[in-house]
Amino acid sequence: MSFHLTAENLRLEEGHILIAQLHNADGELVDSSIDLNTIIGNVDGRLEWGGQNFSESAHEVQFGIESENEVPILRVLLKNADEQWAAADVNLSERIVNENGTFVFV
Repeated sequence: MSFHLTAENLRLEEGHILIAQLHNADGELVDSSIDLNTIIGNVDGRLEWGGQNFSESAHEVQFGIESENEVPILRVLLKNADEQWAAADVNLSERIVNENGTFVFV
């Protein structure tokens, strides 16, 4: 299930740490966090799953739940190979889930 549908107090801290209280199988809230720098990288100005340390070359990092479909989006400006800033975004629910109150990268 999409993590954001079972989360409370969902936020991004330090530009790369996703933090929330997630409901576990018993319905209890569990504090959870995941460092997005360990699962997302910058490849020529694009956010790429499985990479690392995107925030080291990022500017204007923003996180929010967007659109009527309530999609958790990470938006950034990233340096590309030409040292130019490029707009990039990723839907975090594509690869992050809530497994019994814990963020898990799949």
